[in-house]
Amino acid sequence: MTEKIKIDPYGFREYDARWLYEKDINSQGITNLGKGLGSQIKIHTKKNNPRVIVGHDYRSYSEEIKSALKKGLLSTGCHIEDVGLSLSPMVYFAQFNLDADAVAMVTASHNENGWTGVKMGIKKGLTHAPEEMKELKDITLNEKFSNGDGNEKQIENFQQVYKDDLITGNKINKKLKAVVACGNGTAGIFAPDILRGIGCEVIELDCELDWTFPKYNPNPEDLEMLHAIAKAVKDNNADIGFGFDGDGDRVGVIDNKGNEIFSDKIGLLIARNLSAKHKNSKFIVDVKSTGLYSKDNILLENNCETIYWKTGHSHIKRKVNTEKALAGFEKSGHFFFNQPLGYGYDDGVNSAIHVCHLLDNQNKKMSEIINELPKTYQTPTMAPFCKDEEKYQVVEDLVKQVKEIKNNKTKIDDQIITEVLTVNGVRFSFEDGSWGLIRASSNKPSLVIVTESPTSDIRKKKIFDFIDNMLQETGKVGEYDQKI
Repeated sequence: MTEKIKIDPYGFREYDARWLYEKDINSQGITNLGKGLGSQIKIHTKKNNPRVIVGHDYRSYSEEIKSALKKGLLSTGCHIEDVGLSLSPMVYFAQFNLDADAVAMVTASHNENGWTGVKMGIKKGLTHAPEEMKELKDITLNEKFSNGDGNEKQIENFQQVYKDDLITGNKINKKLKAVVACGNGTAGIFAPDILRGIGCEVIELDCELDWTFPKYNPNPEDLEMLHAIAKAVKDNNADIGFGFDGDGDRVGVIDNKGNEIFSDKIGLLIARNLSAKHKNSKFIVDVKSTGLYSKDNILLENNCETIYWKTGHSHIKRKVNTEKALAGFEKSGHFFFNQPLGYGYDDGVNSAIHVCHLLDNQNKKMSEIINELPKTYQTPTMAPFCKDEEKYQVVEDLVKQVKEIKNNKTKIDDQIITEVLTVNGVRFSFEDGSWGLIRASSNKPSLVIVTESPTSDIRKKKIFDFIDNMLQETGKVGEYDQKI
């Protein structure tokens, strides 16, 4: 008896696909996903036998998922080149290095065990955006599959090719002592070798592969992981601490005193460091990021421009590509480096290398470098509940309200709104550089609220109160996950 196909439509997310295996998707469902992806790749490449790079992360069931996915891809006529156990950025790199037509990486990134998923892309350096995901969902669920005869080959020793690419040309002169934490995820067989290769003294923390994740999930936004890195940095008198997520496309950074540095501030430090050598460059940051970029004196001196863009690694990646920006930084820890520094996609290990370059270029500790940035007071990213079917309309109404307040020059805490940005919800800025953000969450029934002020904690709170009052007046917004 053949297995009945199970595939929950909600698993098709904005940029990738994620399911609980086998609760929301079974092996046959994964095969159908492969058929859908193979059919989509053929439509976009106009090839009967497109070449697809396939890899998988280190989970007990990832190879099983990969086999089911490959079965579907092969049935559409795709020629598969399997690079084996991989980081997501290694698979993206393989598309360039082997000049392939598309990628499919089996990973649930930093999600808990039980989750699986696929990150995929067709155009080099880019992963699926919402339009491609919508198309893939339609092809897969409605079984609009094409047929063909594919074949498959194993690419041997590609891990070393990827490691060598990152080591070459990135050697540092200073002997930096770095704590490298991988939460027992896949990055454990990559990050320590690469950072040693560029010249770091590496202290490994949970780098042995263990798919049970005995300590905590490999997630650089997880406080348990950050606290473990901070302790290791202090115990070993290290210069820097790095934490990598499950599939290696994000990094978290801890300074020499054991303090977490938010990724938007790390991005600004890297941008400053790059700007002297790469004058007239563009940098892309997401709308949740600090307002310091737009008025930074070093970036302005070097004639660099910062563009605030939609939150989401797929959006920032595409904007870096279309603007031919030198780099892009997302507050969640996805960093993107374009030629000559990278291939435009997010790679946590390459991001860590750029932090090492930053330290190599200055005769200062990381804590001293971060203290050179102007102090700002920023809220955490807050998520008040708002129904999926109502959240976009609520945000649209609030955008109109904020524009009206700006046009009428109505003062909020004694200041007028000087700029309104609506690329992703509404981000409004004041004369003193303070700002507030309201947007709809892309993956859960909530809004996203952030405020920041360079002047005071009280001012940050006043902007939040202004936003909160507007939200309460809608009658459609519930409890916050956290509040300041």
